[in-house]
Amino acid sequence: QVQLVESGGGLVQAGGSLRLSCAASRSIFSINAMGWYRQAPGKQRELVAVITNGGTTNYADFVKGRFTISRDNAKKTVYLQMNSLKPEDTAVYYCLVNWARGDLWGQGTQVTVSS
Repeated sequence: QVQLVESGGGLVQAGGSLRLSCAASRSIFSINAMGWYRQAPGKQRELVAVITNGGTTNYADFVKGRFTISRDNAKKTVYLQMNSLKPEDTAVYYCLVNWARGDLWGQGTQVTVSS
């Protein structure tokens, strides 16, 4: 089965931290870039961070210095460490994996930051 399984979302106070994980199923192969997007209510989905299979990272300006993306190729998993969270980070976070057969989205995980 081809799927991505996300975990790690939840409710946290402003200034707190969360770590998101996104694991690709065994049937997914030749993974290239892996990334995280988010969508807040009433807003378009936007890129948060992306990491290539070579380890090059790129971040949206609004998370630079606060979020860190990483990946474990052996586990086919991408992580997003989120520190110094702000209420405006509240959104559903989706992982995206580009692999041999195209792009695949995760189901999304809710992150809520209270003030």
